[in-house]
Amino acid sequence: MIEVFKTNVQTKTQARRILEILEKGFSEARINFDLADCDKILRVDGITEAGSRVIVNDLHRLGFSCEVLN
Repeated sequence: MIEVFKTNVQTKTQARRILEILEKGFSEARINFDLADCDKILRVDGITEAGSRVIVNDLHRLGFSCEVLN
């Protein structure tokens, strides 16, 4: 499943830090950011619905907003 999230990640440094953390927990998933998009998109291919909740919670714990885009 591909899930798309709206975030408030602003810099490449922040995105790299988040990607390092997420890739440890979701090693089989393909994960990337589109910081040029106005919604600062985080795209994750290869996760479950439960995994989506984990990602939202992880970003919140790191101090970022994150919500699933429908």
